[in-house]
Amino acid sequence: MTVAHVALAVPLDRTFDYLVPVTLSAVIGGRVVVPFGKRQAIGIITNITEQSNLPADQLKPILKVLDKQSLFSDKLWRLLHWSAQYYHYPLGEVLFHALPVLLRQGKPAEMTPLWQWQITPKGHLIDINNLHRAKKQQNALAILRQQPIYRHQLSEMALTDAILQALKKKGLVALSACLPEQPNWQQKYSVQTDRCKLTKEQATTVAVILSHLHEFRTFLLDGVTGSGKTEVYLNVLEHILSQGKQALVLVPEIGLTPQTIHRFRQRFNVPIDILHSGLNDSERLAVWLRCQQGHTAIVIGTRSALFTPFNDLGFIIVDEEHDTSYKQQTSWRYHARDMAIMRAHSENITILLGSATPSLETLNNALHGKYYHLRLTQRPGNISMAKHYLIDLKSQPLQAGLTPVMIKTIKKHLANNNQVILFLNRRGFSPTLLCHECGWIAECPRCERYYTLHQQQRCLRCHHCDSQRPIPYQCVKCGSTQLLPVGVGTEQLEQTLHDIFPETPITRIDRDTTNRKGALEQYLADIHLGGARILIGTQMLAKGHHFPNVTLVGLIDIDSALFSADFRAAEHFAQLYTQVAGRAGRASKAGEVLLQTHHPEHPLLRILMNKGYHEYALQDLSERQSAFLPPFTYHALFRAEDYKSEQAHAFLQHIRELFAEVEQEQSTLWVMGPVTALQAKISGRYRWQLLIQHPSRHYLQQLLQRLVEKITALPLAKKIKWSLDIDPIEN
Repeated sequence: MTVAHVALAVPLDRTFDYLVPVTLSAVIGGRVVVPFGKRQAIGIITNITEQSNLPADQLKPILKVLDKQSLFSDKLWRLLHWSAQYYHYPLGEVLFHALPVLLRQGKPAEMTPLWQWQITPKGHLIDINNLHRAKKQQNALAILRQQPIYRHQLSEMALTDAILQALKKKGLVALSACLPEQPNWQQKYSVQTDRCKLTKEQATTVAVILSHLHEFRTFLLDGVTGSGKTEVYLNVLEHILSQGKQALVLVPEIGLTPQTIHRFRQRFNVPIDILHSGLNDSERLAVWLRCQQGHTAIVIGTRSALFTPFNDLGFIIVDEEHDTSYKQQTSWRYHARDMAIMRAHSENITILLGSATPSLETLNNALHGKYYHLRLTQRPGNISMAKHYLIDLKSQPLQAGLTPVMIKTIKKHLANNNQVILFLNRRGFSPTLLCHECGWIAECPRCERYYTLHQQQRCLRCHHCDSQRPIPYQCVKCGSTQLLPVGVGTEQLEQTLHDIFPETPITRIDRDTTNRKGALEQYLADIHLGGARILIGTQMLAKGHHFPNVTLVGLIDIDSALFSADFRAAEHFAQLYTQVAGRAGRASKAGEVLLQTHHPEHPLLRILMNKGYHEYALQDLSERQSAFLPPFTYHALFRAEDYKSEQAHAFLQHIRELFAEVEQEQSTLWVMGPVTALQAKISGRYRWQLLIQHPSRHYLQQLLQRLVEKITALPLAKKIKWSLDIDPIEN
């Protein structure tokens, strides 16, 4: 009897036994089709043995074998098993999460045709100057004369489908399905010779990293904004690629780093694949297969790109390692940065973590010698850091949140034909709609939070559950028509600035303006044309952008970030402030940063402005050590939510009781809760949480291993929605 232990994509932390018919050849790590209840399901074989805990007559046979060999390398297989244990998440769901959607659906693991834009004979013959009135079409035709473009590559080249459809109507280009070429890039590998000369700090950093390339080592590249971290990445990758090895580059949000992608393509004549949300399922599978077979040299992607199979992985880069988007906040709550380090360890290769504002966990590891700490303290070309100024908002007259000093400074910079960034981390027109007669405030009944007014869409929208309703004409409580917007959002700020600076182009970059495909790339292209311009944005503007013409950064309203019940709030604000401020004065022009606040004496602002992020981080680390907070202790957070608040609370109370016996044994174990979450209600569900803390990660893991099975067996566990978050970053 041959028995296959099969993991299924179900929320059960176990495998299922099936008989392997003699006519089928099954492999560990391969997919199979099996009967599961009244349906058929796709599973992954985790082991093959000659026995089962169930009698042979109760075992059902495998219906179909989909793969002749494992879909996972041995090293990736071990990493995923480790992750399932560490994050206490069902192995089946972890394995399926690491596969492209089409493979989860049972499609063959083989290349399929992709849609590609190609130039026609007429497109080759036409005088390109005939398109001078359609600059975007002219640019697209010029690019296609050099090479064909797959549809999934359009956004990377600042092109849109609409532009190419217009060329297609003129008979200049055509769209056809074809199998992607599989080049032997190692033979054609070349590097652009005309590149920036490294500073002494950069050259030393590159030399240190290269001396440890053939072993597992974690480097933290801690460089001030504009210090040239990307240039360090490129120089190290030059050596990796010259050895015929592949590289993985993780970025927080792929849509925010088109400039970085452009620099990689400009520097290296190798196939580079980008994994982002804009790819369809076929394109994602194609990237997965190309990389597995060694046809891709570099993969750049967000956190899920971590699970891409490589034929010969030689180096991993985690850019902006502090960014919270590396932490998966639903289902399998892994942290891509930490998993990347574990993957580098299993592959026995070097990993480089880069940031101008390292997370306190990473910085603490570097300070204690666990990571090799490399610092870039200066910008290339003796470019000075921007000067910082505080504006006290108290008693100041405001126009959409702007003080007279801010408006005057904006005028000065625009008069010099420079660009200005105004940062306001609040979308919409106004965060509140209030009745002037009775004080009623429009509130989302499902979340018990205020609706945000979106004037252009003529709606009220909840930014927690994304529900929306039309703007009421009168108060639902007293019937008054005196409904007033209270507070300022990016939409209102844009409208006010149009009135103050009618001749100046204004670009607003937030989730509302960039949800259309290719919109962000177009905005960035307009910005890089130069000339006086005002940029308004949320934190999307703070990450990974190089704007050489920006000389002023204004932070409009940051006071809400200074006071929070979350102990990580200060760290996140310090990182955001430093990153936003770092957009100013990045080229030869001097930069200024103006911060408006009602609390100019706040100690966090003072230390950031006078001493910088690094001094703040050292101080905060000292305070956390005194308070027994991460990274000096370790957390596991149980979350429970239900339409009945008392059920969610009762479930966590039962969990606390399970910990009670251990709590008596271990005086160092700390259990807090159940308490309501900071956002107590979302989409009609009441949310509670229970925090477990211990100074030993190993002990905490052992404890959870003993208790998770008992917790899963609790009667309420099947009636409510609950989760376990290891190393949480949001409370």
